[in-house]
Amino acid sequence: MVTVQERIEELLKKREQARLGGGPERIARQHAAGKYTAWERLEMLVDKGSFIEFGRFVLHRASEFGMDKRKAYGDGVITGLAEIGGRKVAVYFQDFTFMGGSVGEMHAAKIARTIQLALKLGIPIVGINDSGGARIQEGVDSLKGYGEIFYWNVMASGVVPQIVAIMGPCAGGAVYSPALSDFIVMTEKSFMFITGPKVVKAATGEEVSFEELGGAHVHATRSGMAHFVAKTEEEAFETIRKLLSYLPSNNVEDPPYVDTGDDPERQDEALNSIVPDDPLKPYDVREVIERVVDRGTFFEVHAHFAPNAVVGFARLGGHVVGIVANQPAYLAGCLDINSSDKIARFVMFCNAFNIPIVTFVDVPGFLPGTAQEHGGIIRHGAKIIYAYAETTVPKLTVILRKAYGGAYIALGSRHLGGDVVLAWPTAEIAVMGPEGAIEIIYKRELAKAENPEELAKKFAEEYRRNIANPYVPAARGYVDDVILPSETRPVLIRALEFLLNKRERLPRPPKKHGIPPV
Repeated sequence: MVTVQERIEELLKKREQARLGGGPERIARQHAAGKYTAWERLEMLVDKGSFIEFGRFVLHRASEFGMDKRKAYGDGVITGLAEIGGRKVAVYFQDFTFMGGSVGEMHAAKIARTIQLALKLGIPIVGINDSGGARIQEGVDSLKGYGEIFYWNVMASGVVPQIVAIMGPCAGGAVYSPALSDFIVMTEKSFMFITGPKVVKAATGEEVSFEELGGAHVHATRSGMAHFVAKTEEEAFETIRKLLSYLPSNNVEDPPYVDTGDDPERQDEALNSIVPDDPLKPYDVREVIERVVDRGTFFEVHAHFAPNAVVGFARLGGHVVGIVANQPAYLAGCLDINSSDKIARFVMFCNAFNIPIVTFVDVPGFLPGTAQEHGGIIRHGAKIIYAYAETTVPKLTVILRKAYGGAYIALGSRHLGGDVVLAWPTAEIAVMGPEGAIEIIYKRELAKAENPEELAKKFAEEYRRNIANPYVPAARGYVDDVILPSETRPVLIRALEFLLNKRERLPRPPKKHGIPPV
């Protein structure tokens, strides 16, 4: 007869086995690679004593290829509920020590259930990916498992925030779950790709490394997949904590208010001289943002991708807002394919999670050239228009300097539903820049002039003074007020306080969903 004590001892033994994952040797390899184990990561990220585990003793059901002898409790992933910085979250941590964190039927079922729990409870999902991809030995059952994860990623989209940190390999079909999430954090030791270097070499003859093909730097700067890059796993966890502090738990809650202690009526005289006299001279829009929002609260997203646009979260009077801005210090702030995607996706996220949007505009237009035209700048630029027009959250827009053509319309203008549109005295709002406009309007006069350059300069100044200024659109009601730059913070905060109770009263056509120009 088995005693109660023996049963307790058996449980404790099995718990220890579950914690060891792939075993001491595999754990040692993980440490030698400069990586923490799944359990170590969990204990570093979640609040002490808050974790509730589900599926601790799950085992895979495969028997082919010797799989009946390769088993580990948990099947290579830790799942459950926890708190991070006092916020309730659903979490999963893939365990690379067991079969390289590969995703089989039961492994996938645990992750899918975690997402379902998050939906039921209305809490964010935080996943730590460290996996070689589909478990080949399980064949179609592994693919079925991936399909279920993807399905629940889509069901959770726009309902609860989804954050994924990649801390090792993320290969093959595994990449699509992070791609369906809201934010991706990559450590410098991680990489992500659909087809490995061997496949690339076979197809093109090109020799590439994991890092060159899909390292964190590549995805942060070129593909745009990585929203954040962390030098260490500890830094990645800090990024997750900070990100969560700006987000609501779900789409029916408001983002968390924090009293930052920064005076809502604070004015910054330096803003009055931040825009150069020369309209062609650049400046860093981040300085404008930092001086307007609550001190120290601007948290940039996608900082290394499409730097001609700046997006991120901040607080205004303690309230969370999403910031969108053109960056005159890069490509003169022009909109191109990548910046259009970056802005549109961020605006859609803010709308889904009740985060007001503040847009700082200084845009000369869409980037010209055959590369952009052939790459689909029309289609990608239309995404911004679609995103802003679709949003129902409060939209506040400040035109700092240039606001030309379709780019002016796209970026939170009154015409796309901007609730409050403000302009600085330096604003230039027109179909195109003065220099381009006068070449068309005064083409004949310039052709006949003895000194066309001097005459062009004169015409441009007249156009800027009479047409490309904030008072013309203000007279039409397209701009609500022209304000001193130093007044921007208190004016925005007062407007935001009113708009927080905004409800869209205008009837919109009944439909299943719109069809964005993806």
